Amino acid sequence: MDWEDRLDGWELELELNAQLDGSEWVTLDRAATQTGASRAALRSWYRSGQIPSRLVDGPHGPQRLVPLRLVAARAEASPRLRHAAQRQLAEQAQLEILRHRIDQLETRVSELEHGLRHRQS
Repeated sequence: MDWEDRLDGWELELELNAQLDGSEWVTLDRAATQTGASRAALRSWYRSGQIPSRLVDGPHGPQRLVPLRLVAARAEASPRLRHAAQRQLAEQAQLEILRHRIDQLETRVSELEHGLRHRQS
């Protein structure tokens, strides 16, 4: 490999990085974190053509990128992911109901204790 080839390769890498700055293309880790889809699901989706992907040189070798907007749309259409999100919301709602009931019980116990103190005096 001569210096001209290396320079051409670096120029291509710089050009690609400039194109990706501010774009919607993200790493698999970031897409998984932001959409709730597993990395295995993301791999399955890009391998089956459900979402596009790119392979770019990263700091530690080749790195797969996917468009976040399309991953989010695909994740939203996934029944399993939708059910998981609904289940999580239902659990949060139940937790809030339980917190409210505990607050009510604490208020009631406090009132009963206050009433007992007045009767004893």
